[in-house]
Amino acid sequence: MLELNFVQTLGDHRLAINETLPGQGITAVFGVSGAGKTSLINAISGLTRPQEGRIVLNDRVLSDAENKRFLAPEKRRIGYVFQDARLFPHYRVRGNLKYGMHRSAAGQFDKLVALLGIEPLLERFPWSLSGGEKQRVAIGRALLTSPELLLLDEPLASLDIPRKRELLPYLQRLAREINIPMLYVSHSLEEILHLADKVLVLDGGEVKAFGNLEEVWGSSVMHPWLPKEQQSSVLKVTVLEHHPHYAMSALALGDQHLWVNKLESPLQATLRIRIQASDVSLILQPPVNSSIRNVLRARVAQCYDDEGQVEVQLEVGSRTLWARISPWARDELMIKPGQWLYAQIKSVSITA
Repeated sequence: MLELNFVQTLGDHRLAINETLPGQGITAVFGVSGAGKTSLINAISGLTRPQEGRIVLNDRVLSDAENKRFLAPEKRRIGYVFQDARLFPHYRVRGNLKYGMHRSAAGQFDKLVALLGIEPLLERFPWSLSGGEKQRVAIGRALLTSPELLLLDEPLASLDIPRKRELLPYLQRLAREINIPMLYVSHSLEEILHLADKVLVLDGGEVKAFGNLEEVWGSSVMHPWLPKEQQSSVLKVTVLEHHPHYAMSALALGDQHLWVNKLESPLQATLRIRIQASDVSLILQPPVNSSIRNVLRARVAQCYDDEGQVEVQLEVGSRTLWARISPWARDELMIKPGQWLYAQIKSVSITA
């Protein structure tokens, strides 16, 4: 568990935070340039020193301004992966991995090398590696120091799209199989969707939202940050059944369900789905003899005018679902907060 309650001022930039982050999974730190993302992890790692407050990791005080306590970076047991890999050019990959390796991690060397898929790289020098390969080595080196927390500062930012796609599956595997909490800094919504369990949204050095990915993504706080083409809902669902004849899978969403193209996931598996707001249509009564398989009863929470369109925030049980409709449709259906209606979603438009 990471307890953050501090204020740090660097020039004209001020970062103020009071949150407790979980001791497991991936917490994404999201925000535009200058929001305070890198300042946050630099304070946690000990590269900068807050003027006020405390930072506590697993009951160990890392920084306490009032009592003038400050633990040096090398004593914090925190791994840090930068945007650029920062490998030692005169060491082969094996030497880079073993540099600073904690004795307790020696038995994990082979497992970690296999997890990151870097066994074929062990005898190569950094200059011969691709950007994605360098980052995998940098992540391995950080993990072999046996950290209690891993900080990743936009590790995919300097990579092209093919290299990003190459590295994402390795990060997903690490999150599943390595019991070390990660703080993942990014301004990429796609990376956050693929990796994060929780999201911390920073703007102007202040926390605007913090919570589970599904909750933050669907909140009105996050909504202005999403480009129009990415206005969507992220929902956690459970696999209910597979229809063998029609090659469809049913997903439980509270006490309702959704049909999607057949998934390979086993029954009762938990997964995330994403639904674009533009793929949700609204009707006042349940349809009769419709080709659309998914009809959810929903309550209108709020309506927002947005450049000639209307974004409708819906409540489906305890979940949030967004729909984008025209002002004409809103006026004709007389849609307003508190109203009950039905949301229609084509099965092919739901991505898991």
